[in-house]
Amino acid sequence: MQAVLNYPKIAVIRPQGCLNAANALEFERDMTTALAQNDISILVVDLVAVESLDSAGLMALLSTHKLALGLGRGFRLCAVSPSIRIIFELTQLDRVFEILDGELEFDAT
Repeated sequence: MQAVLNYPKIAVIRPQGCLNAANALEFERDMTTALAQNDISILVVDLVAVESLDSAGLMALLSTHKLALGLGRGFRLCAVSPSIRIIFELTQLDRVFEILDGELEFDAT
């Protein structure tokens, strides 16, 4: 018997500043474009540089999460600050999203 390892291809999106009604559609479009790539199996949204999140930003995340599920792909959030995490907890969306602890680190070598 032969062991087969299947490493997923991961796309990372790292928004900055405020995720709100002014930029939620562009943010959602960026995430959708990343998910549309055939070789991507997991989309990670790194929220380390996000200062605030409103209902439009939440809806963009929810819509993309639904799309990812429909495509059979993973969707994760990471590096969620305490002030942003409370929004997920108050809306009970922390039960919907898979939220990874810590920041993503990349080796540039």
